[in-house]
Amino acid sequence: MNIDFLTATFKDFENIPDYDIAQRADYFYEFLNHMKSRGHMNYRLKNVSGTNATLNINIADQKKEYVSFVSSDYLGFTQHPKVKQAAIEGIEKYGTGTGATPLIGGYFDYHYALEKTIANFFGRKEDEAVIYTTGYTANSATLQILMHKEDLAILDMAVHASVHEGCAFTNKKTFPHNNLEALEHILKISENTYRTKLVVVDGVYSQDGDTSRLNEIYDLVKKYNAYLMVDDVHGVGILGETGRGTIEQAGLLDKVDFITGTFSKTFGNLGGFVITNKKIASFLKFQSRQQIFSATAPPSSLGIVKAIDLIDEEPIWRERLWNNINYFKKGLDDLGLDTGVTCSAIIPVKIGDQNKMWDIGRILIENGVYTNPIMYPAVARKDARIRMSVTARHEKEHLDRTLNVFDDINKKMHIAKKQ
Repeated sequence: MNIDFLTATFKDFENIPDYDIAQRADYFYEFLNHMKSRGHMNYRLKNVSGTNATLNINIADQKKEYVSFVSSDYLGFTQHPKVKQAAIEGIEKYGTGTGATPLIGGYFDYHYALEKTIANFFGRKEDEAVIYTTGYTANSATLQILMHKEDLAILDMAVHASVHEGCAFTNKKTFPHNNLEALEHILKISENTYRTKLVVVDGVYSQDGDTSRLNEIYDLVKKYNAYLMVDDVHGVGILGETGRGTIEQAGLLDKVDFITGTFSKTFGNLGGFVITNKKIASFLKFQSRQQIFSATAPPSSLGIVKAIDLIDEEPIWRERLWNNINYFKKGLDDLGLDTGVTCSAIIPVKIGDQNKMWDIGRILIENGVYTNPIMYPAVARKDARIRMSVTARHEKEHLDRTLNVFDDINKKMHIAKKQ
């Protein structure tokens, strides 16, 4: 089988017919070397400094500082002194790990504090939260134990990969992104067919930065006696009057059946959570395989507790973030670049042509700007883009520097919507 390296994506090497493990790996390694030779390897670069508005990166044994748009540390809490101090104090008191799963001895009072704090953050009681060691497993492990062959998961096509993985053992239908007519059609024809029907959407979608039509989706879900799960990893701490995310915006904090999220973005640490009613939460704690067979979060998670408190204690960080989002997006729009329908800290510059996208990513790196070129299957094959995440830690000079590079790129490559 011959794969055209000029048009290939990582997905093309996932399962090549008649190629065994070693053959697939060999062929993919050849492709990676091809990408490196063209300066297109903007992935797995070696950072030698902490997450921040700038990163020191080692590329080809050359260390250099880059303006960074690759982090989802939206409020900059990985570098907040109070968050770091809380994590340090956790380690000093408890050590570096738990040594056990939560079911058989790895459940500590700081886990209880984290459950209580994240539940209270959403206006829920402490026994309505379940914490996981990653946001990915908060989705995948929860869905795997709740949804089986008798059930139906109904997914917006743009939901995260962790949701799709979680639905591997159940029936699954997808509807075009935010298409409520298609969603209602699936709900209607499935109304009396499956034991459980669960609709899963994102609050903020990770590639376009747009939001779900949550109020309308909620009404449809309840009309057809289904459950609703909202994965709001990119909304929590950023959107909503008090930073409770897209669900707060929609006025549904006390109504959505499952709120899932991560501690690795706004809260500057590692882990995930599920908010649901106390009986389902208890079911997950004793039935979810990740709860039974995986060691639980380390003592440094006390930094998360402090980060959650800071959403209310220091609203200045959300203000700074939104000032940066509005400034940067306006600058890109003024250049005529296509930023799509984003209304969050995720700002794409849509390119379309994959080869052009690779070259733009290379030029950005060469000019000291680190971004993520995004291709299929994360987006449609003809919808390649440069994806950027804005943070509260960015300074105006970082944003202006990046806008100037995009301006130069546009003059050479004509990537604006209208020239």
